[in-house]
Amino acid sequence: MKIDGHTKVAAIFGDPISHTLSPAMHNAAFKALGLNAVYIPFHVKAASKGALKAAVEAVRALGMMGVNVTIPHKERVFKFLDEADEHAIDIGAVNTIVNRDGRLFGYNTDGAGYLLSLRKETGFRPGGKRVVIIGAGGAARSILYSVLGLSPASVVLVNRTVKRADLLAGEFAPKFSVSVQTAPLEKAVMEKVLASADLVVNTTSIGMMGKGELGLPLSLMPPKAVVSDIVYRPLKTGLIKAAEKRGLKTHAGLGMLVRQGAIGFELWTGKKAPVSVMEKAALKALGQR
Repeated sequence: MKIDGHTKVAAIFGDPISHTLSPAMHNAAFKALGLNAVYIPFHVKAASKGALKAAVEAVRALGMMGVNVTIPHKERVFKFLDEADEHAIDIGAVNTIVNRDGRLFGYNTDGAGYLLSLRKETGFRPGGKRVVIIGAGGAARSILYSVLGLSPASVVLVNRTVKRADLLAGEFAPKFSVSVQTAPLEKAVMEKVLASADLVVNTTSIGMMGKGELGLPLSLMPPKAVVSDIVYRPLKTGLIKAAEKRGLKTHAGLGMLVRQGAIGFELWTGKKAPVSVMEKAALKALGQR
C-alpha cells in the first residue's frame, strides 16, 4: 500500500502485543475496500507509568480513526475516554475506541462478536437454552453479559476459584431476570452440570498452544449440544477435538476474533467489513507462525 499525507491510522494497544493477528485482519480489510488506511500494533507497557494515558491522548492528537485495546488495558482505559457505550460500562471493559472529531468513544465488541460467530457457525441462539460458561475473567464477563441479554433458560458459571465466579454472578444478576448459578471446576460437579447443558463455552486460556486440558466429561452432554472454545491457538484445541470425536457440534475461537474485529472496523469506517477477507488473513497469519 502507498502511505501518504491522507492515510488514516488505526492501531491496537496491548502488553504483550507481538502475538496479535489484528494487523493482518484489518490491513487486509482496508486493502480489499480500497481504503487509504493502515493498522499498526503498539506495545503500550503496563509497567510504564502514564504510558496508557499518553497512548490514548495520541489517538486524539494524531487524528487516528481509533484503536483496539487488549490485555491488560481494557479495564484501565475508561478514565481516559470522553464517553463509553452502555454495554462497555456494564461489562467494565473497552476493547474498541472510536475517534469522532477529537472525542473518544469506548465500546466492547467481544460479546457481540462471540454471539455472532456462534450463530453463523452453529446456528445456536442462547434464548431459552441452558448455558455453561467456564472461567470468570475478562472474556467471561463479555460473553456472560451478552448471553444474559438474550434470556437463556439458565446459566452456570464455572471457575476453579468459586469466589471469583460468585462475585461476577452477583455483579451481573441484578441487571437481568436470569439467575446465574456458580460451580467449581471439579469432575463430579461438571458431570452433573454438563448432562443438561445446551452450550458449554471455555473462556479461559486452558488449551492455548496445546497447553493444559479441561478434561470435561463431554460424553454426558446431550447429542445436540454445542461445545465452544474461544482459544484460537491452535485452531482446534483439545476440547474441540474431543467434542468432534463425540459427534457434538463445535465452535472454535477464531470466529470470535474475526467478528469482534469486524464490528470495530465498521465503527471506524462506517463501511461493511469484508469478514471473509479478514478471516483468510487471520488464517494465513496463523499459518506463518
